[in-house]
Amino acid sequence: MHDTSYLLLYVDDIILTASSMALLERVITALSAEFAMTDLGELHHFLGLAVRRDSQGMFLSQTQYALEILERAGMSSCHTASTPVDTSPKLAAEAGCPVTDPSAYRSLAGALQYLTFTRPDIAYAVQQICLHMHDPRDQHLALVKRVLRYVKGTLCHGLQLTPSATDCLVAYTDADWAGCPDTRRSTSGYCVFLGDNLISWSSKRQHTMSRSSAEAEYRVVANAVAEASWLRQLLQELHRPLHSATVVFCDNVSAVYMTTNPVQHQRTKHIETDLHFVRDRVALGHIRVLHVPSSRQFADIFTKGLASPLFLDFRSSLSVRESPVATAGDVRQTE
Repeated sequence: MHDTSYLLLYVDDIILTASSMALLERVITALSAEFAMTDLGELHHFLGLAVRRDSQGMFLSQTQYALEILERAGMSSCHTASTPVDTSPKLAAEAGCPVTDPSAYRSLAGALQYLTFTRPDIAYAVQQICLHMHDPRDQHLALVKRVLRYVKGTLCHGLQLTPSATDCLVAYTDADWAGCPDTRRSTSGYCVFLGDNLISWSSKRQHTMSRSSAEAEYRVVANAVAEASWLRQLLQELHRPLHSATVVFCDNVSAVYMTTNPVQHQRTKHIETDLHFVRDRVALGHIRVLHVPSSRQFADIFTKGLASPLFLDFRSSLSVRESPVATAGDVRQTE
Protein backbone atom coordinates (compact mmCIF):
# COMPACT_ATOMS: atom_id res chain seq x y z
CA MET A 1 0.00 0.00 0.00
CA HIS A 2 1.28 3.49 -0.85
CA ASP A 3 1.91 6.12 1.81
CA THR A 4 -1.00 8.50 2.32
CA SER A 5 -1.34 12.00 3.72
CA TYR A 6 -4.50 13.95 4.55
CA LEU A 7 -4.83 17.71 4.70
CA LEU A 8 -7.82 19.54 6.16
CA LEU A 9 -7.92 23.26 5.31
CA TYR A 10 -10.23 25.97 6.63
CA VAL A 11 -9.20 29.48 5.50
CA ASP A 12 -5.65 29.62 6.91
CA ASP A 13 -5.88 26.80 9.48
CA ILE A 14 -4.56 23.40 8.46
CA ILE A 15 -4.60 19.95 10.00
CA LEU A 16 -2.09 17.61 8.39
CA THR A 17 -1.45 13.96 9.12
CA ALA A 18 0.23 11.12 7.24
CA SER A 19 0.80 7.40 7.35
CA SER A 20 4.47 7.93 8.31
CA MET A 21 6.50 10.64 10.01
CA ALA A 22 8.87 10.77 7.03
CA LEU A 23 6.03 11.58 4.65
CA LEU A 24 4.61 14.10 7.12
CA GLU A 25 7.93 15.97 7.24
CA ARG A 26 8.23 15.95 3.44
CA VAL A 27 4.75 17.42 2.98
CA ILE A 28 5.39 20.14 5.58
CA THR A 29 8.67 21.03 3.89
CA ALA A 30 7.01 21.21 0.47
CA LEU A 31 4.18 23.41 1.76
CA SER A 32 6.58 25.69 3.63
CA ALA A 33 8.52 26.24 0.41
CA GLU A 34 5.38 27.60 -1.29
CA PHE A 35 3.49 29.34 1.54
CA ALA A 36 4.32 31.34 4.64
CA MET A 37 3.24 28.99 7.43
CA THR A 38 4.14 27.88 10.93
CA ASP A 39 4.28 24.33 12.19
CA LEU A 40 2.47 24.32 15.56
CA GLY A 41 3.42 20.73 16.28
CA GLU A 42 0.93 18.20 17.61
CA LEU A 43 -2.72 19.04 17.11
CA HIS A 44 -4.21 20.66 20.21
CA HIS A 45 -6.78 23.22 18.97
CA PHE A 46 -8.67 23.70 15.72
CA LEU A 47 -11.47 26.24 15.18
CA GLY A 48 -12.27 26.37 18.89
CA LEU A 49 -12.17 22.58 19.36
CA ALA A 50 -9.64 21.25 21.85
CA VAL A 51 -7.96 17.96 20.91
CA ARG A 52 -6.24 15.62 23.35
CA ARG A 53 -4.37 12.45 22.46
CA ASP A 54 -3.72 9.53 24.80
CA SER A 55 -3.39 5.76 24.70
CA GLN A 56 -7.18 5.44 24.28
CA GLY A 57 -7.37 7.64 21.18
CA MET A 58 -8.48 11.23 20.59
CA PHE A 59 -10.75 13.38 22.75
CA LEU A 60 -12.57 16.39 21.26
CA SER A 61 -14.04 19.06 23.54
CA GLN A 62 -15.08 22.73 23.74
CA THR A 63 -14.76 23.38 27.47
CA GLN A 64 -13.43 26.92 27.15
CA TYR A 65 -16.10 27.81 24.61
CA ALA A 66 -18.81 26.44 26.92
CA LEU A 67 -17.45 28.58 29.76
CA GLU A 68 -17.65 31.65 27.54
CA ILE A 69 -21.29 30.89 26.70
CA LEU A 70 -22.15 30.57 30.40
CA GLU A 71 -20.40 33.84 31.16
CA ARG A 72 -22.22 35.59 28.31
CA ALA A 73 -25.54 34.35 29.70
CA GLY A 74 -24.64 35.37 33.26
CA MET A 75 -24.89 31.75 34.42
CA SER A 76 -21.30 30.97 35.40
CA SER A 77 -22.42 30.07 38.93
CA CYS A 78 -25.78 28.48 38.10
CA HIS A 79 -27.10 25.19 39.51
CA THR A 80 -26.70 22.14 37.27
CA ALA A 81 -29.27 19.89 35.56
CA SER A 82 -28.95 16.15 34.92
CA THR A 83 -30.45 16.33 31.41
CA PRO A 84 -30.65 19.13 28.81
CA VAL A 85 -34.44 18.79 28.36
CA ASP A 86 -37.26 17.17 30.35
CA THR A 87 -39.69 14.51 29.16
CA SER A 88 -42.60 16.93 28.63
CA PRO A 89 -44.10 17.38 25.14
CA LYS A 90 -42.40 19.82 22.79
CA LEU A 91 -43.00 23.54 23.38
CA ALA A 92 -45.52 25.39 21.25
CA ALA A 93 -44.55 28.49 19.29
CA GLU A 94 -46.64 30.74 21.52
CA ALA A 95 -45.56 29.28 24.84
CA GLY A 96 -45.62 32.25 27.23
CA CYS A 97 -44.87 35.93 26.75
CA PRO A 98 -42.27 37.25 24.28
CA VAL A 99 -38.78 37.63 25.75
CA THR A 100 -37.51 41.13 26.43
CA ASP A 101 -34.29 40.66 24.42
CA PRO A 102 -34.77 38.40 21.36
CA SER A 103 -31.25 39.23 20.11
CA ALA A 104 -29.67 37.73 23.24
CA TYR A 105 -31.78 34.59 22.79
CA ARG A 106 -30.67 34.22 19.18
CA SER A 107 -27.04 34.80 20.12
CA LEU A 108 -27.16 32.04 22.73
CA ALA A 109 -28.97 29.71 20.32
CA GLY A 110 -26.24 30.21 17.71
CA ALA A 111 -23.51 29.66 20.29
CA LEU A 112 -25.12 26.43 21.48
CA GLN A 113 -25.38 25.24 17.87
CA TYR A 114 -21.60 25.44 17.56
CA LEU A 115 -21.21 23.59 20.86
CA THR A 116 -23.04 20.59 19.35
CA PHE A 117 -19.93 19.91 17.23
CA THR A 118 -18.52 17.92 20.16
CA ARG A 119 -21.70 17.56 22.22
CA PRO A 120 -24.28 15.45 20.35
CA ASP A 121 -26.06 14.95 23.68
CA ILE A 122 -27.51 18.49 23.45
CA ALA A 123 -28.35 18.36 19.73
CA TYR A 124 -32.08 17.73 20.26
CA ALA A 125 -32.47 20.46 22.88
CA VAL A 126 -30.61 22.97 20.72
CA GLN A 127 -32.73 22.04 17.70
CA GLN A 128 -35.84 22.81 19.75
CA ILE A 129 -34.35 26.15 20.82
CA CYS A 130 -33.53 27.12 17.24
CA LEU A 131 -37.07 26.41 16.03
CA HIS A 132 -38.26 29.49 17.94
CA MET A 133 -35.56 32.04 17.14
CA HIS A 134 -37.99 34.12 15.05
CA ASP A 135 -40.27 34.76 18.05
CA PRO A 136 -38.74 33.52 21.31
CA ARG A 137 -41.01 33.26 24.35
CA ASP A 138 -40.40 32.90 28.08
CA GLN A 139 -40.69 29.11 28.04
CA HIS A 140 -38.24 28.89 25.14
CA LEU A 141 -35.77 30.98 27.15
CA ALA A 142 -36.35 28.64 30.10
CA LEU A 143 -35.25 25.77 27.85
CA VAL A 144 -32.09 27.69 26.94
CA LYS A 145 -31.32 28.13 30.63
CA ARG A 146 -31.91 24.45 31.31
CA VAL A 147 -29.49 23.48 28.56
CA LEU A 148 -26.93 25.88 30.02
CA ARG A 149 -27.39 24.35 33.48
CA TYR A 150 -26.78 20.94 31.94
CA VAL A 151 -23.68 22.25 30.15
CA LYS A 152 -22.47 23.73 33.46
CA GLY A 153 -22.62 20.27 35.03
CA THR A 154 -20.84 18.60 32.10
CA LEU A 155 -18.18 21.17 31.23
CA CYS A 156 -15.44 18.55 30.94
CA HIS A 157 -17.43 16.28 28.64
CA GLY A 158 -16.61 15.80 25.00
CA LEU A 159 -16.49 13.26 22.20
CA GLN A 160 -14.10 10.31 22.53
CA LEU A 161 -12.66 8.73 19.38
CA THR A 162 -10.84 5.43 19.77
CA PRO A 163 -8.97 2.98 17.53
CA SER A 164 -11.49 0.42 16.31
CA ALA A 165 -11.07 -3.17 15.22
CA THR A 166 -13.85 -2.79 12.65
CA ASP A 167 -14.50 -0.29 9.85
CA CYS A 168 -18.22 -1.03 9.47
CA LEU A 169 -20.59 1.89 9.04
CA VAL A 170 -23.70 1.62 11.23
CA ALA A 171 -26.59 4.08 11.55
CA TYR A 172 -29.49 4.39 14.00
CA THR A 173 -32.64 6.28 13.00
CA ASP A 174 -35.70 7.46 14.86
CA ALA A 175 -38.66 9.80 14.42
CA ASP A 176 -41.01 11.34 16.95
CA TRP A 177 -44.21 11.16 14.94
CA ALA A 178 -46.27 14.39 14.76
CA GLY A 179 -44.47 15.73 17.82
CA CYS A 180 -44.57 19.42 16.87
CA PRO A 181 -47.68 20.91 18.58
CA ASP A 182 -47.97 23.70 15.99
CA THR A 183 -47.44 21.93 12.65
CA ARG A 184 -47.68 18.25 13.64
CA ARG A 185 -44.48 17.61 11.76
CA SER A 186 -42.22 14.86 13.05
CA THR A 187 -38.71 15.22 14.44
CA SER A 188 -36.05 13.15 12.67
CA GLY A 189 -32.91 11.94 14.37
CA TYR A 190 -30.04 9.73 13.30
CA CYS A 191 -26.50 8.92 14.31
CA VAL A 192 -23.80 7.17 12.27
CA PHE A 193 -20.90 5.18 13.69
CA LEU A 194 -17.70 4.19 11.91
CA GLY A 195 -16.57 1.22 13.92
CA ASP A 196 -16.98 2.28 17.54
CA ASN A 197 -16.81 6.00 16.79
CA LEU A 198 -19.68 8.44 16.31
CA ILE A 199 -18.90 10.49 13.20
CA SER A 200 -22.23 12.03 12.14
CA TRP A 201 -25.56 12.90 13.77
CA SER A 202 -28.65 14.98 13.13
CA SER A 203 -31.76 16.26 14.92
CA LYS A 204 -34.17 18.06 12.62
CA ARG A 205 -37.86 18.73 12.13
CA GLN A 206 -39.19 17.14 8.94
CA HIS A 207 -40.24 19.46 6.11
CA THR A 208 -43.69 17.91 5.64
CA MET A 209 -46.28 16.27 7.85
CA SER A 210 -46.32 12.46 7.85
CA ARG A 211 -49.65 10.64 7.84
CA SER A 212 -48.37 7.66 9.80
CA SER A 213 -45.53 6.74 12.13
CA ALA A 214 -44.15 4.38 9.46
CA GLU A 215 -43.96 7.25 6.98
CA ALA A 216 -42.18 9.48 9.50
CA GLU A 217 -39.72 6.68 10.31
CA TYR A 218 -39.12 5.94 6.64
CA ARG A 219 -38.29 9.57 5.90
CA VAL A 220 -35.52 9.58 8.49
CA VAL A 221 -34.27 6.20 7.20
CA ALA A 222 -33.94 7.85 3.77
CA ASN A 223 -32.02 10.76 5.32
CA ALA A 224 -29.66 8.38 7.10
CA VAL A 225 -29.15 6.34 3.93
CA ALA A 226 -28.26 9.54 2.06
CA GLU A 227 -25.73 10.45 4.77
CA ALA A 228 -24.29 6.92 4.78
CA SER A 229 -23.99 6.96 0.98
CA TRP A 230 -22.05 10.22 1.14
CA LEU A 231 -19.78 8.85 3.87
CA ARG A 232 -19.12 5.69 1.87
CA GLN A 233 -18.12 7.81 -1.12
CA LEU A 234 -15.91 10.02 1.06
CA LEU A 235 -14.13 7.00 2.54
CA GLN A 236 -13.54 5.64 -0.96
CA GLU A 237 -11.99 8.95 -2.00
CA LEU A 238 -9.78 8.75 1.11
CA HIS A 239 -8.62 5.30 -0.06
CA ARG A 240 -10.48 3.56 2.77
CA PRO A 241 -13.40 1.93 0.92
CA LEU A 242 -15.94 -0.08 2.87
CA HIS A 243 -16.32 -3.71 1.83
CA SER A 244 -19.49 -4.49 3.75
CA ALA A 245 -22.99 -3.05 3.62
CA THR A 246 -23.93 -0.18 5.92
CA VAL A 247 -26.48 -1.34 8.48
CA VAL A 248 -29.29 1.11 9.26
CA PHE A 249 -31.23 0.28 12.41
CA CYS A 250 -34.87 1.35 12.75
CA ASP A 251 -37.34 0.46 15.51
CA ASN A 252 -40.43 0.61 13.26
CA VAL A 253 -41.20 -2.78 11.72
CA SER A 254 -43.37 -1.32 8.94
CA ALA A 255 -40.62 1.06 7.83
CA VAL A 256 -38.11 -1.79 7.78
CA TYR A 257 -40.49 -3.88 5.67
CA MET A 258 -40.95 -1.08 3.12
CA THR A 259 -37.21 -1.02 2.36
CA THR A 260 -37.39 -4.43 0.66
CA ASN A 261 -41.05 -4.73 -0.36
CA PRO A 262 -41.14 -4.44 -4.18
CA VAL A 263 -44.88 -3.72 -4.25
CA GLN A 264 -45.81 -0.02 -4.48
CA HIS A 265 -48.83 0.26 -2.22
CA GLN A 266 -51.34 3.07 -2.65
CA ARG A 267 -50.61 4.39 0.84
CA THR A 268 -46.91 4.95 0.06
CA LYS A 269 -47.11 6.67 -3.34
CA HIS A 270 -46.60 10.12 -1.84
CA ILE A 271 -43.15 9.09 -0.53
CA GLU A 272 -42.20 7.26 -3.72
CA THR A 273 -38.89 9.11 -4.15
CA ASP A 274 -37.62 8.07 -0.74
CA LEU A 275 -38.88 4.53 -1.32
CA HIS A 276 -36.99 4.09 -4.57
CA PHE A 277 -33.86 5.80 -3.24
CA VAL A 278 -33.56 3.47 -0.24
CA ARG A 279 -34.58 0.34 -2.15
CA ASP A 280 -32.01 1.02 -4.86
CA ARG A 281 -29.25 1.19 -2.23
CA VAL A 282 -30.54 -1.99 -0.60
CA ALA A 283 -30.68 -3.78 -3.96
CA LEU A 284 -27.08 -2.74 -4.71
CA GLY A 285 -25.97 -4.30 -1.44
CA HIS A 286 -24.69 -1.01 -0.01
CA ILE A 287 -27.37 -0.74 2.68
CA ARG A 288 -29.20 -3.14 4.99
CA VAL A 289 -32.12 -1.87 7.06
CA LEU A 290 -32.74 -3.93 10.19
CA HIS A 291 -35.04 -3.71 13.19
CA VAL A 292 -33.67 -2.69 16.59
CA PRO A 293 -35.62 -2.74 19.88
CA SER A 294 -36.52 0.66 21.28
CA SER A 295 -34.39 -0.04 24.37
CA ARG A 296 -31.27 0.07 22.13
CA GLN A 297 -32.43 2.80 19.78
CA PHE A 298 -29.67 5.34 20.44
CA ALA A 299 -31.21 7.84 18.01
CA ASP A 300 -34.02 8.43 20.55
CA ILE A 301 -31.72 10.98 22.16
CA PHE A 302 -32.08 13.15 19.01
CA THR A 303 -35.89 13.19 18.84
CA LYS A 304 -37.30 13.57 22.36
CA GLY A 305 -36.57 14.24 25.98
CA LEU A 306 -35.57 11.10 27.89
CA ALA A 307 -35.65 10.16 31.56
CA SER A 308 -32.27 10.64 33.21
CA PRO A 309 -31.19 6.94 33.47
CA LEU A 310 -31.96 6.25 29.79
CA PHE A 311 -30.43 9.55 28.69
CA LEU A 312 -27.18 8.82 30.53
CA ASP A 313 -27.08 5.31 29.05
CA PHE A 314 -27.56 6.57 25.49
CA ARG A 315 -25.12 9.45 26.05
CA SER A 316 -22.45 6.93 27.00
CA SER A 317 -23.28 4.89 23.88
CA LEU A 318 -22.55 8.01 21.80
CA SER A 319 -19.05 8.14 23.38
CA VAL A 320 -19.75 11.44 25.14
CA ARG A 321 -17.73 11.32 28.33
CA GLU A 322 -15.46 13.24 30.67
CA SER A 323 -12.07 14.41 29.52
CA PRO A 324 -9.10 12.05 29.98
CA VAL A 325 -5.64 13.24 30.97
CA ALA A 326 -3.84 14.87 28.05
CA THR A 327 -0.82 13.03 26.61
CA ALA A 328 1.39 13.38 23.58
CA GLY A 329 0.19 12.60 20.05
CA ASP A 330 1.43 12.44 16.50
CA VAL A 331 -0.87 14.78 14.58
CA ARG A 332 0.57 18.12 13.45
CA GLN A 333 -1.22 21.45 13.25
CA THR A 334 0.00 24.21 10.94
CA GLU A 335 -1.15 27.65 10.05
